[in-house]
Parts: sequence; structure tokens; C-alpha cells
Amino acid sequence: MPIPDDQTIMLPLLRFARYGAEHSLRDAIETLADNFNLSNVERRALLPSGQQEVFSNRVGWARTYMKKAGLLCTTRRGFFQITQRGQNALLQNPERIDGRFLEQYPEFQEFRALRKQPATNGNLDKEEQTQTPEEALEHAYLNLRANLAADLLAQIKQSPPVFFERLVVELLVKMGYGGSRKDAGQAIGKSGDGGIDGIIKEDRLGLDIIYIQAKRWDNTVSRPEIQKFAGALQGLRARKGIFITTSDFSREAQEYASNIDNKIVLINGEQLAQMLIDHNTGVATVTNYEIKRIDLDYFTEQ
Repeated sequence: MPIPDDQTIMLPLLRFARYGAEHSLRDAIETLADNFNLSNVERRALLPSGQQEVFSNRVGWARTYMKKAGLLCTTRRGFFQITQRGQNALLQNPERIDGRFLEQYPEFQEFRALRKQPATNGNLDKEEQTQTPEEALEHAYLNLRANLAADLLAQIKQSPPVFFERLVVELLVKMGYGGSRKDAGQAIGKSGDGGIDGIIKEDRLGLDIIYIQAKRWDNTVSRPEIQKFAGALQGLRARKGIFITTSDFSREAQEYASNIDNKIVLINGEQLAQMLIDHNTGVATVTNYEIKRIDLDYFTEQ
């Protein structure tokens, strides 16, 4: 089954705590994962940032929302228990506990007002029903990144081929290949081979050389182009090559590159754009946001 959202988790979490004992959040996560019959893959699925498991994040926010409504309370770090209000809520035998249900409590209404998210008809909006704040933030970031990648690729396609070749080598230098930008710049167009656009050292010592083919194309790169590049590598007795394009590779081209003796790495337009963003090549940072949490260790030391 799909991983349940935090709204769906609320009632099972409150029922988990129904007998009044203190519970750890970790025990709640494991028990609820069993109750929802989540697979190991679903239990270990991470948020886009890779910093936290999706299900753990959603259980944590389900607990937070119910704490704000006074149904649960924190007993110590990582532990919680049900309140009398929570017990009374269960006595109502609700079919579901979600944002609409929690709106009956003034503390939750105040919490919502502080977050500057006014309710519509006493209900959480559709996006908030399925996403925790971390998920909403990360998905917004991924959307911004996807749009940036598309704009970046469009800009590259409008640039001269020589500029594209230099961009590729500069990216590889920032990724840790080669010695310096100067050395890499001298490599552009120096091979004199029709199948090679540039060369770069694999490391700063130049223990091996990587040959580069850069195609600023709109059409799909087919197998003959990869064969031509492989032939150029063989003529130079080279073992490693990188073929980069602003478009994509055909299935036959990918299969050919994976089956030959020479090591040829294929990088399509989407991968190229993501690499440029990761290594700050051709892009500039506009602003930074920091996500902070309470340092509970600070308060326990008092």
C-alpha cells in the first residue's frame, strides 16, 4: 500500500497510546508500520533530501499536530503519552482524526493562526492533507530545481558549440578531474581527431587521460555516433571516454556503450543540467534557507 499521510496516521497513533503509558516515538513508528502492513522498502523510503524516512517524518508530524490540539503530550525527549483530552476524543469513536477534527480545539486553532494558514471550511487544505511541512518544502525545492534545469538546458542549446565544449570541461574540473582550468582549456580542440572534442586528466597527476565528446544536439544520439567515438578512442589507444549531449541517447546506443571493452560514460541533457546545478556551473545562488529545531539537549542541561 502507499505510505499513509500524516492525517491518516493520527487516529491509529492516538489509539496506540490509548492506555495512558509512556511510549517512545520509535516504538510508535515500528508498531504503526506493522499495522499499515508497510514493506521494508516503504519503511526505508526517504524524503527527497535523503535525511529522514518518509514514514517516520509523517508519524512525527501526526504527533505534533495532536500535541498542538492537546490530545498528546511530551513526557521527555522522544517520548509521549495520551492526555485526558485524547482519551475523551477516543470515547467519541471517531472514524478519522485529521485537521478538521482538530479544529474544534482552541489551541490547535491558535497554532494554525501562528502558521498563517487560515483554514477553509474548518479543514486543512488539500496539499497539507498529504504532505508534512518538510515534504512540502522539499517538493517545492525539487520543482524549482527542475525548472532551473530546463531553463539551463535551453540556454546551453542557444550557445555556440565551442562554448558548450568549454562548459563541459569546466564542469569536469569542478567535479575533481584534471589539474586546473587552464590545463583543461588547453585540451579543447587539441586532439586533432574528428571524434574527440577535448581531453582532461583523470586526476591532478595525469595518471590517465579521459577523452570527451560533447554534442549540443536536439536529436537523439544513435549507436553510430557512439561507435565513431569508440573508434576514435581505439585509434588513440585510450581506455576511457565521456560522451555528453544536450539531448538523449537511443536504447541501442546505451546498450552498445555498456557492452564494449572501452569504458564510455553517457551523460544526457537532463543529467548534465543536474550536474551543472550540483557543482555551481552556469548557475548562481539567489538565497538560502535554514531549517532549525529546538535543541533539547540545551534545555536538559539546565
